[in-house]
Amino acid sequence: MKRNRQTKIVGTLGPASSSKEMIRKLFVAGVDVFRLNFSHGTHADHKERIGFIREIEKEYGKPIGVIGDLQGPKLRVGKFKGGKIALTQGMTLRFDLDPAEGDDTRVNLPHPEVIAALNAGDRILLDDGKVRVKIIAKGPDFLDGEVEAGVKLSNNKGFNVPGVILPIAALTAKDKVDLDAALEMGVDWIAQSFVQQPDDIILAKNLIESRAKLMIKLEKPSALDYLDEMIALADGVMLARGDLGVEIPPEQVPSVQKRVVKAVRYAGKPIVVATQMLESMIESPTPTRAEASDVATAVYDGTDAVMLSAETAAGNYPLEAVQIMERICQTTEADPLYRTIMEANHPESNDEVGDAITVAADRVARTVDAACITTFTSSGSTTLRAARHRPEMPILCLTPSEKVAHQMCVSYGVHPSYVEYVTTFKEAVAAGIKCAKDQKLAGKGDLLVITAGVPFGMPGTTNNLRVAEVE
Repeated sequence: MKRNRQTKIVGTLGPASSSKEMIRKLFVAGVDVFRLNFSHGTHADHKERIGFIREIEKEYGKPIGVIGDLQGPKLRVGKFKGGKIALTQGMTLRFDLDPAEGDDTRVNLPHPEVIAALNAGDRILLDDGKVRVKIIAKGPDFLDGEVEAGVKLSNNKGFNVPGVILPIAALTAKDKVDLDAALEMGVDWIAQSFVQQPDDIILAKNLIESRAKLMIKLEKPSALDYLDEMIALADGVMLARGDLGVEIPPEQVPSVQKRVVKAVRYAGKPIVVATQMLESMIESPTPTRAEASDVATAVYDGTDAVMLSAETAAGNYPLEAVQIMERICQTTEADPLYRTIMEANHPESNDEVGDAITVAADRVARTVDAACITTFTSSGSTTLRAARHRPEMPILCLTPSEKVAHQMCVSYGVHPSYVEYVTTFKEAVAAGIKCAKDQKLAGKGDLLVITAGVPFGMPGTTNNLRVAEVE
C-alpha cells in the first residue's frame, strides 16, 4: 500500500461509492482521505460508511482520514409556476419574500437578511453564475433587478451575492446537529462551509472542543480579506473553487489559488484544492486535457491534497477518476521542474528549536539521500513542520494517537503510523526502523533521518535529530 506520490487524494463518498467493496477499491486505487458530505444522505448512511472505512483500515494496517463536510447556509430562490421562467436581457424582476410561486415578473427570495444587505448597484448571480441580475431599486421587503445575462431560471436554484458580507451565521441549526453527529461518529476533520470572517471559525472551534481538527472552506471572497487571520485560527484549509469562482472573476481564480496554497503551506497547515477537478468524469471515462492540466497545476503549486467531489460520490466512473488523478499526481511529481519549484519555495524558519530541528532534518535528509524523514509526534505539530518544506522523500509519522494518525493522512508526503509510547531515543530509533521497513519506505542499508522530542509525549518539544541506518 505504499503510495508513490507525495500529494494526497481526497475522495467524496455518495450513492456511487457507498458499498464497502467500492470504498475498498477507491482506497486501493489511491484515496487517502474520505469526505462525507452532510449536504446529502442521512446520519445512518454516514455512520455506516465510516464503519466500512475503519474495517478497511484494519485490513490493510494503514490509517485512513475522514472529513465531515458541513452544508452551511444554502441560499436558494423559491419555486415558479410551471417550474421555470424564461429570461431576456434587460427584463426586470422583483425579488420578494412572498412564498407564492414566482413568474416572469417576480421571484420568491426567502432570505430577508439578503434583501436587507443588498443595495442598488449590487448583483445577484443565480444558478452557478449562469444568470446575472443587477439591483436597480430597493424597498423594505423587496429588490428590483435588471437581467444582465441568462436565458432561464428554474425552481430552487442557488444564488450568490459577490462582494457583500451577509449577516448569516456560518453554522445553521442543521449544521450544529450534523456537527454533533459527525463528532460522535469519530470523523477526524470537520470542514466548515460559508466562512466569511474569523468569528465564524472561533464559534466552530468552541463547539468542536478539540474532538476533531477544523478545516475551513474558502468559498466567499470576504474570507480572502481575512486570509492570514483565518489561517492562524483554522487547522487546515479547503479551497472550494466552485463557489469562489462564481463570486470572483474567473481570471482571478488561478492567482488566488497560488496565493492561498502558498500562505497555508507556509503556515504549516494542510491545504486541499477542491471542486471541478475532473468534472467531466461524472459522465465520461476520461477527463479533458484541461482538467488534467488543472490537477497538475494544483500539484505544481504545492498543495497537500487534491479532491474529487461528484466524480466519486455520484459519477458513473468513480474508480477511474481516482486512478487518473493518481497518475496525474505521480507524473507531475516525477517532472524535474516540479522538484525545482518545491526547492525554490522553502518557507523561512522561525526562531523555535523545533522548527530549527525540522529545517535541519530536511537538509540532512537531502544531503545523505535518506530514504525517509521519521518524526515522532503526539500532537502532529512536528510532522506538519516537516511537511511544509515539501521534502522529496516520504515523511514517516509515528504517533501514539490514532486520531493524530488519521488527521495526518491529508498532509503532504506523510505516511502516518500508530505506535505505542516510547520512552527513550533508542526505542524511538528501533520503532522508526521497524515501521519504515514494514511500510516499505526503507530497506537494509538505507538511512533514516529521525526527529523527536525528549522527554517523549510532550507536544512541542522537538529537540533531537539523528541519522540511523536500517539493518
